[in-house]
Amino acid sequence: MNIIEALNWRYAAKRMTGKTVPESIINQIIEAALLSPSGIGLQPYEILIVTNPELKSKILPIAFNQPQVTECSHLMIFAAWDNYTEDRINNVFEHLNKIRGQESTVSDRQRRFAIDYFAKFTQENNFHHAAKQANIALGLAVATASLNGIDATPMEGFDAHQLDLLLDLQAKGLKSSMLLAVGYRDTELDWNFKLKKVRKPLEEFITEFK
Repeated sequence: MNIIEALNWRYAAKRMTGKTVPESIINQIIEAALLSPSGIGLQPYEILIVTNPELKSKILPIAFNQPQVTECSHLMIFAAWDNYTEDRINNVFEHLNKIRGQESTVSDRQRRFAIDYFAKFTQENNFHHAAKQANIALGLAVATASLNGIDATPMEGFDAHQLDLLLDLQAKGLKSSMLLAVGYRDTELDWNFKLKKVRKPLEEFITEFK
């Protein structure tokens, strides 16, 4: 499938078979997320991957008992930085300089801009900004899964605070922002499977300024 065919094929699978997705495909999905763009290249998020059945069962009520949480092959938790700090930004640029083999002065202007820019905002605003960056990665993960014939259902319906407590995310300076259930659709049990895909008319979606 090309990307348009793949996105037409995909839908938000509500029931999954429990079949395991091959690690080679999971690795592609992860790499696509890793390569996604982010503001100033900071990548202010991490992905936690849950395959343990017992942990999935604990997450199930936190996600309002949506069955794909336990039926999926891999449950991916996108967790954003709870704040942009000077230490975190410095660490990003130290890594960048090391990989590029350059002196720190080369990237210092951009590093200083990032520190000063995010210092102007509240911690809550910075978290929301980081969560939006994580959503870009999630979108590419969904597209990559679809190109491989794998279902990937984004899920915002969960108690983020309770999930953060369960996984002790605050110890890592993270807050959960989205879930992504990756697996295989159950076409017999899923009420959503037979419904026609609906999107708004293109003329209501696009405004051109020529």
